[in-house]
Order: sequence, then C-alpha cells, then structure tokens
Amino acid sequence: MLCSKRTPAAPRALTGRAGQSSVPPVAIILLVLIAVLIGATVYLYLEINKTRTQFAEQIQGFEEQIAQLEGNINRTSRTVDSSVQEVKGLVENAEKTIDEKAQKVEQRVLGRTNTLAKDLEATKAQQKAALQEVGGKLTELNQVATNTKSEVGELTGRVEGVKQNLDETAKTLEQTIADLKSVRGDLGVQSGLIATNSGELDALKRLGQRNYYEFDISKSKNATKVGRIQIRLRDTNEKRNRFNIEVLADDKTIEKKNKTLLEPVQFYVMGVKQPYEIVVNKLEKNRIAGYLATPLDDSPGRQSVAGDKSSD
Repeated sequence: MLCSKRTPAAPRALTGRAGQSSVPPVAIILLVLIAVLIGATVYLYLEINKTRTQFAEQIQGFEEQIAQLEGNINRTSRTVDSSVQEVKGLVENAEKTIDEKAQKVEQRVLGRTNTLAKDLEATKAQQKAALQEVGGKLTELNQVATNTKSEVGELTGRVEGVKQNLDETAKTLEQTIADLKSVRGDLGVQSGLIATNSGELDALKRLGQRNYYEFDISKSKNATKVGRIQIRLRDTNEKRNRFNIEVLADDKTIEKKNKTLLEPVQFYVMGVKQPYEIVVNKLEKNRIAGYLATPLDDSPGRQSVAGDKSSD
C-alpha cells in the first residue's frame, strides 16, 4: 500500500510591534509568491494522493481477481504468476510517474523563485543607474547654464565695444564730411561735396547722397568706361594742374578743356535733372585719377544724351 505524505504547515505571519507588519514590501511579495507556490504544491500533492488512491483501488481489484484466479482450479499457476507480475509492473510505473511529476513541479517552483529574485535585483540596478544618469544630466545642465551666462556677459561686452566703435566711426565720418567743401562746377551749378582723397570719398559713399564711380585713366586712343559713360584723356599740364578730356555720352562727344584739379566737371544726360560731375583729385603726366558722381535717381537702364547746357 502507498503511504501518504504529511501536509506542510502554513508559514506563520511575521508581525512587528503592536501587531503591525515590519517586513519590507519585497519580502511580503516573496512570501505571497511562496504561499502561492505552497498552495500549488499542496494541490498537486492532493492530486497525486488521489491518483495513488485510484491505483490502490485498482490494485485491490487486481488482488480480488487473483483470489478468484486462485479459486479457479482450471487456470494454471503460470497464468496467475504472469498476472501478478503485470500488476506489479503497472504499480511500479505509476509510482515512477508520480515521482517524476513531483520532481518537475519542485524544479519549476525553485526556478520561478530564482527568476523573481533575479528580476528584483535587475530592477534595483536599473533604478540606481537611472538616478545616477539624472544626477549627471543635472550637473551638465548646471554647467551649460554657467557657460551660457559667461557667454552672454562676453557677448554684452563685445556689443558695447562694437557700439563704441560705431560711435567713433560716426564721429569721424561727421568730422570728415564737415571738412568737405561744395563749390560751383564748370556749368555754374553748385556741386555736391568734393572729395580730395580716397578717405573723403569713402565718407561720401557712406553718406549715400549720390552714386560714385572711381577711375584711374592714362592717355590713350581708346576711351575708358566709367559708370554709364566713357572718358578719354587728351593731355595733362602738371605745372598748371590742368587737363583736357572727352566725355562720350548718349552717342555724343563732349570736350572739356583746361579743367583744373578738384574742379567739378559737369554735364547733363537725358532724363536726369541734376548734372553728372567728374572730379579729378590726382594728376600726373598723361594720367588722371578721381571719380564720377551721378544722382541717385539715375537708373542704369536709362539712356543718356548730352544736354544743351554742356560747355567747355
């Protein structure tokens, strides 16, 4: 006959002071899991005990059959022995099967418990790593904020420096423009401000009252294009600072003779109310340099012709 195993006693509840649980949450979870596993084990044990009872009942039936066989004088002893051996084999196979199932259940319970323990450890490690990462990011953000504050301060200093430079440049430009003079041109028209060098010409360009085209022309048979006109140098007189030029505009040639250094050489083009002005501020043998000043309303697409007011 099969012997029944003793049912394991239920674990005592761990209590602390005043009947309150002093066990940490992780331990409580583990205890609950262990209780569930114990319940499953008890259930399996009852099922196994039931199976054993059924097998015991079958064995009892076999024994009754054996008794009947023994009472039957027509069956031989070999048949009886064979039946007994067969019954014993079934019993052994049943016990072996029960033991194997019990071992598998035990292994599953232990494996699941180990898995839960490993998962808890992994969760703790992840939380710790997350906290460290957050701390690192906070430190990085503080460093970025400090660097940004420093860069803003540096940028403010640069802006102040640029502002100071602009103020100084504006003062210099105002002083340069104040030093410039306006004279009458060769047509009797009051000219714009006259630049005697490249620095003063830059000041006029910044002032933005007219268009300016610089030139440096040597004596040649071919005319030099300046803006939308052409200029041909005929000759120069270094001792008297005089020169003769030809201005080609609107398919016409305008001669300008005996013009002096820094004298606004004026001429009109069609469609423009104010005259063009040529100012020579540097003169050498067979070479002149200066600039052409045109009104702001002079569009590049407009064709110019020589006006009736042009003169020598």
